[in-house]
Amino acid sequence: MPTPNVRITMSADTPARGAAPTAAPAPPTAQRPSIWAGLRPLVLRLHFYAGVLIAPLLFVAAATGLLYALSFQAENVLYRHELRVPAGDTVQPLTAQVAAAKAAHPEGQVTAVWPSPEKGATTRVLMNAPGLGAGESLAVFVNPYTNEVRGALPSTGSSGALPLRTWLSSFHADLKLGEFGRNYSELAASWLWVVALGGVLLWVGRRKRTRLLRPERGATGRRRTLSWHGSVGLWAAVGLVLLSATGLTWSRYAGENIAELKDRIGGVTPTVAAATAGGAGGGGHEHHEGMVMPPAAPPATITLDQVAATARAQGVRASIQISLPSQGKGFVVAERDTEFPVHLDSVAIDPADGRVMDVLRFSDYPLLAKLTRFGIDAHMGVFLGLTNQLALAALAVALMALIVWGYRMWWQRRPTKGRAFGVGRPQPRGAWRKAPLPVLLGLAALTAVVGWFVPLLGISLLAFLAVDVLLGLRGRVRRA
Repeated sequence: MPTPNVRITMSADTPARGAAPTAAPAPPTAQRPSIWAGLRPLVLRLHFYAGVLIAPLLFVAAATGLLYALSFQAENVLYRHELRVPAGDTVQPLTAQVAAAKAAHPEGQVTAVWPSPEKGATTRVLMNAPGLGAGESLAVFVNPYTNEVRGALPSTGSSGALPLRTWLSSFHADLKLGEFGRNYSELAASWLWVVALGGVLLWVGRRKRTRLLRPERGATGRRRTLSWHGSVGLWAAVGLVLLSATGLTWSRYAGENIAELKDRIGGVTPTVAAATAGGAGGGGHEHHEGMVMPPAAPPATITLDQVAATARAQGVRASIQISLPSQGKGFVVAERDTEFPVHLDSVAIDPADGRVMDVLRFSDYPLLAKLTRFGIDAHMGVFLGLTNQLALAALAVALMALIVWGYRMWWQRRPTKGRAFGVGRPQPRGAWRKAPLPVLLGLAALTAVVGWFVPLLGISLLAFLAVDVLLGLRGRVRRA
């Protein structure tokens, strides 16, 4: 009987007859989770709680900030009679313009003059006058071609904010609630950068990293909301962090720490040395942020027109402000043009003989002082003019939209069975246990430092943790 042909095949893994058996392959080792995988639940829980509890404050700050950003153009329309005049051929002497302002308001004491910066713009004569609030001056608007007084309005700050912008700025800063309102504003600014950076980490650290910069097409439900929330948040993150950082410079508690830090690292904004021979102080630029107004000085022997001409000869000529001498001080002529490239040079002039006592160039400012100036002016909407104001308005609208989308996602995650009303649950407790210990210790140390430097952030974070612990204990008691 013929033997059938049998073909025996052996794989590479089949041992030959008589060969020693090979060891079974070891099971694949489990990959150690990445640092971000351990931190993500913690960041997500913090972002959730900060979004739910702090978002109302951020929404109010964004809404009032939007109104403030629009106030610049509204001011030009509302106060057009005071600000603009038909351009003439001959500009009257500054001395005559100031005399016209004093004749119209004899109760005021002239402290500074803003000569007309361009054709068709009025001259502002700033006065101390009865009935004004702290930090306010009476701005008398004079037609530089005819000496006609066009009106007078309260003016605030170095930017010369008029009543509308002053009110909106105060409303944005403290909601007209005094010290309580200042704390609200500082709390919002303290958390804004935390929420923004946390959102960026969560969005960029997703498993699916496609379409980070634009919303996902065709998405529906919560996925669609998340897509808009994440992509718009990524575009707005840098601006929101800058707004938070610059806003904290005006705050009470964090602002004091920032000012002290600037002093220590040499970032104080210098001022021109304006002390006369018989006054206090000596040579060199004075390094301080503000000063108390000393008693009035004896009458100057040089005119405002001579002072302006001397300043222009020193290169100080763009939108100047002439501060009149006080006791022991000379004239100070400073540029006010904060639009990039900025013109913020200043010169001090002796009122007795017109001698130049000191010149301070913006190029001589310390780097940190320059960056602070840029940041504050950008926050106020005066760094890049209309472009700056439109950018602020866009950031405000984006922040309000992000908050609405955040609450919508919370609502879309609500349980739909078992109860008629509910909201989404936060990330489960115990997220911090998933983070590597060295990373967790470093994060705790960093949080402690930041919480000390930004006190309202630290206090509110401790309050969040205490509430979270209490809620956890209550849940355990109920399950027991």
